[in-house]
Amino acid sequence: MRPKIDGILETAVYVDDMDAAHAFYSEILGLKRMVAGDRLYAYDAGPAQALLVFHRGHTGADVATAGGVVPGHDTTGHSHFAFRVSAGQLEPWRRFLAGAGVEVISEVVWPAGGTSLYFNDPDGNVLELATAPLWPNFLS
Repeated sequence: MRPKIDGILETAVYVDDMDAAHAFYSEILGLKRMVAGDRLYAYDAGPAQALLVFHRGHTGADVATAGGVVPGHDTTGHSHFAFRVSAGQLEPWRRFLAGAGVEVISEVVWPAGGTSLYFNDPDGNVLELATAPLWPNFLS
């Protein structure tokens, strides 16, 4: 029997400018930074969820820790991830992003009824604010 997966604990994005990324993720999106290092910032993205912001080009080598080796990883190009928000928060987010100078590049109303707002971080990564129902397992 296959063991159960409880959900996604963390997701990652790779950036070139860690200071600009921190300003965006902390000041614009309001995420609290939990870890700050030369190659990684980790943000509280909700209960038992973390957003890892890696310094592109600085994470390819393995990293030895007291607890074991963290395998190297890196990427090129833009990535994507979505934050879950309630439907009642879409309009406040539209206004807030506009006031912060962050352009909503696309808005999608999904067949199941959810809505997504898409915008970019300073490195061009595509971020999404999504409401339920978007996926069959995404209920409000």
